[in-house]
Amino acid sequence: MVEETFPEAKQQLILAAKRAYQRGIQTGNGGNISVRVPGAELMVVKPSGVSLIDCNEDNLTVTDFDGNIVAGKLKPTREALLHGELYRSLPNVGGVVHCHSPWTIAWSFTRRELPLLTLHTQLKLKMPIPVLFFSSPKGVLKEELPWVLELFTAHPDLPGFIMGAHGLVAVGPDVLEAEHTAELIEETAQVAFLYESGKRLGFIPG
Repeated sequence: MVEETFPEAKQQLILAAKRAYQRGIQTGNGGNISVRVPGAELMVVKPSGVSLIDCNEDNLTVTDFDGNIVAGKLKPTREALLHGELYRSLPNVGGVVHCHSPWTIAWSFTRRELPLLTLHTQLKLKMPIPVLFFSSPKGVLKEELPWVLELFTAHPDLPGFIMGAHGLVAVGPDVLEAEHTAELIEETAQVAFLYESGKRLGFIPG
C-alpha cells in the first residue's frame, strides 16, 4: 500500500518545493518540506543539503515519524523529528513546509505574534501567528517539541508558527495547501513590517 501512494506523495512534494523556491520564500539549499504517506506512519521528506528546486523522485527520502530512513540514499532533513511529531499528533495534517522566509524572520525579532492586518489573512489564517524562540540554530530539539504541540492543542486550527530568528513552519491537509499558507504568512509578515515602518515614519496614523 505504501508503494501505491509513494509516487503521488513524491510528486506533491516536488511541486510544492519548486513553487516555494520560485516564489522566493526559500533560496539555496535550506528549508524542508514533507508529505505524509497515507495509511502508514511514514513521510516523504526533502533530504538535507538538497535545494528545493532540485528535489526529484530519485533524491527524496522516506522515513518513519522518528526520522529513521525507510527508503532513499540521502540523509533526511534535520527537522524530520519536528515533521514526524506533527504528523503523529495532528492526524489532519498531510503536509509540512519549513522555510527561511526573510520578512517572517525580520518580524520574529519583534517577539510579537504576527497580526492579521488584511481581510484576506483574517479569512484564510483566522488567527495571529505565534512566535517561538528555540535554543538551537539547528531547529527544534526533541525536548522542545512539547512547546510546539501545546500551540496546536490550544489552537486546533492554527496554520503554522514562526521560529524566532529562523523562519516559519506551515501545515495543511496536503503539502500544496501548506506551501500556500507559508507564502501567505510571509506576505503577512511583509505587510506587518511595512505597516509598522509606515507608522514610525508618520505615513500611517497611529
